[in-house]
Amino acid sequence: MGHNRRRRPTGARRATFGAVALILGGGGLVAVNVFASATESGNAAVPLGSSGVAATVDCPDLTERLTAVPEQARPEVDTELAHLDEQIAAAYRGLQDAARTADDGTLDEGAILDPLRKERAATIERIAAALDKVADRPEGLDTLAECSLRRTEIASADAESGSPNPQEQEQGQGQGQGQGQEQGDKDEEPPGDGQQPPGNGGQAGNGPVAADYAAIESVQPNVKKAARQAKASTGSFETSCGVNAEGLFNSDNLIAAPGVSNGAHHFHDYVGNQANDAFASDEDLAAGDTTCADQGDKSSYYWPVLRLQNGTAEQDAQSPGGGIEGNAGEIVTPAEVTLTFEGNERGKVTEMPRLLRIITGDAKAFVNGDTNANASWSCTGFEDRQLKDKYPLCPSGSDVVRTFTFQSCWDGRNIDSANHRTHMAFAAADGSCPEGFRAVPRLVQRVVYDVAAPSLEDGGRTVPLFAVDSFPEQLHKPVTDHSDFINVFDEDLMRELVECINSGRACGPDTPPGSEPGDGEEQPGGDGGGQIAEPPAEQTATASAPAAPGQNEKPNEEPNEGRTGGEKPAPPAQDRGAAASASAEPRAATTPAAGTPDDVSGATAAAETSGTTGTTGNTGNTGNTGNTDNTDNTGTTGNGGDGAGTAPAPQAQGGLAETGSGLGLWPAAVGGVLFAGGCVLLIRSRRHAR
Repeated sequence: MGHNRRRRPTGARRATFGAVALILGGGGLVAVNVFASATESGNAAVPLGSSGVAATVDCPDLTERLTAVPEQARPEVDTELAHLDEQIAAAYRGLQDAARTADDGTLDEGAILDPLRKERAATIERIAAALDKVADRPEGLDTLAECSLRRTEIASADAESGSPNPQEQEQGQGQGQGQGQEQGDKDEEPPGDGQQPPGNGGQAGNGPVAADYAAIESVQPNVKKAARQAKASTGSFETSCGVNAEGLFNSDNLIAAPGVSNGAHHFHDYVGNQANDAFASDEDLAAGDTTCADQGDKSSYYWPVLRLQNGTAEQDAQSPGGGIEGNAGEIVTPAEVTLTFEGNERGKVTEMPRLLRIITGDAKAFVNGDTNANASWSCTGFEDRQLKDKYPLCPSGSDVVRTFTFQSCWDGRNIDSANHRTHMAFAAADGSCPEGFRAVPRLVQRVVYDVAAPSLEDGGRTVPLFAVDSFPEQLHKPVTDHSDFINVFDEDLMRELVECINSGRACGPDTPPGSEPGDGEEQPGGDGGGQIAEPPAEQTATASAPAAPGQNEKPNEEPNEGRTGGEKPAPPAQDRGAAASASAEPRAATTPAAGTPDDVSGATAAAETSGTTGTTGNTGNTGNTGNTDNTDNTGTTGNGGDGAGTAPAPQAQGGLAETGSGLGLWPAAVGGVLFAGGCVLLIRSRRHAR
């Protein structure tokens, strides 16, 4: 019988084998983790996956440095800022196209970003040259040409199943499951071209996603009634201007991008003034028709349209601002629009100046961060619960509600400012305004929609997803919601409005003269007394949103009411087909107007990403009037797209695992430990062998 001549491993050899195994295993973990983090660390390969785009274009906010643009330079600067928006939109469309054709699931980052950087550099140089003609150019503008691709979440297992994750459950904003109600003729099957597989992010493939929705019943009540002082102005004035049954839409923005077609890159609903497009002058607005019941109110009220992602091809399906830029699906006519002007918790209000312009919310909050986000989402019967960064899933019989509470402190001089923010400020919780500002009537817009909760488990195939229009790279996130107002009240009617509020009366088209605003019994879903409950700074953002510190600059210019938009071309076709534009008459409110939350907790939309956040991506256009020395404005500035200004320092948004700074790097950490341990063991075993 033969002998086994194989040598048994000695202790030193076993140690050597173990050391080699540790080194190989640890090195492998490090390599895999580094590869998986390539996008977040700026490498060229961006994993996209088979479900669509997993990144968005993130560019620095140029208007952060352009808060004091001389009036002579503003028209040219406005135009160039609009070009920056166009470039970002085009780059995002290129990203989508590249993602659809990426066979191996990766993308050449440079192919998207290098041409964008060159275009932005040339545009920024033209802006600097325009400023050079009348003032010193701000330093460092040329450094703002660089952009990045920011990874985003397409869908998650929790989101698609409708199950709340532990963090959302703890914070009261759990992910709700789709209700699956029947939609009748609205429940169309999306086109069979692969546009809307589950979790792909809406009909156009760039949002919304299941994680953008939350069941309203899982949200804890978070609206508190603001306390009134003895001298508070407790009245209210309601103006009735319809629901845009006339079908006036365009993708312009007269405030943020005057004189620029498609300056918003998304469609707006308009009520009130019917002459509003990018080329409307003040004279055009004054002479325009109005949908308001009181013809003395020719003000313009407008906000992004809400769409059903149901495959319907609207009249803008192949147009800029519409389908070309990812804003696809059936435009929903609101069931009800309520426009209410309210008083101040501390004292009397003064008249708004004619042609005052106000933007509330941030059209680019998904990229910029939520500092200026200021829209609330809720459901009828549940308006004591407000969401900012989620669309609500409403139970059967309840309608979707979006609420905008506008800034109500005016600098007393300017009807607009270079960033469309610094001439206005939010009041503190007690109604006090920043130094140099005075209280004016507070506009609260409440827009109600009769739409069913979408079926998240199948990506909206059974019951379609709904979402607001947005800049393409903002992915239809609810946090980007915003609204705009231009005051074109007749001076006598504005005087009546202020008198009504200051005398404590409730006035409006359906209110008998002499009515007193009630402090009566609270109704379900409301906050009682018809009052809008507010957190500090009047904002419907999270509790961490600043109240508007720093907006105490001394205005030094008189209001300019002579703005003109240049020669006005023939307006684009704006009428929808009969089926798409069927009107919905205003219905009686089932609940009082909902207020703003004192503390809206929960994961933010930005927390759904794994990239960086902060003050990037904003290229909103400046106006043509107002303050030229508003540089100390850190509280309520930084809006993207629809008029932005300076923003505070970037804030981290998302957990460590989401940003790649914590748990997301654990494989590399473990691998490093194993590798080091293997090396130590190998050295010791070799010494022992000697």
